[in-house]
Amino acid sequence: MSIQKLIKQLKEKNPKLNQSEIVSIIEIFSKTISNALRKGKDVEIRNFGRFFNRRLKENFNARNPSTNELIYTPERVKIKFKASKKLNKIINE
Repeated sequence: MSIQKLIKQLKEKNPKLNQSEIVSIIEIFSKTISNALRKGKDVEIRNFGRFFNRRLKENFNARNPSTNELIYTPERVKIKFKASKKLNKIINE
């Protein structure tokens, strides 16, 4: 779903809000989640899911598949999402 479709759906459900208010709400929501993840905190939204950081170890023995050359991959953080039981049930109906 694109941001424009999300804004349109929120506008239909909340006709009192104008488009600029909806855009600012979405921006604040996404910035809050990204700032928390940047600080290393988990973000849990009840009945929706949980965003969390997963540290990937550095690897000295990784290979480039095209050249078969050994390469070094540094430690990095990957963002993961785990859906709640309620969301999984809704999706799988």
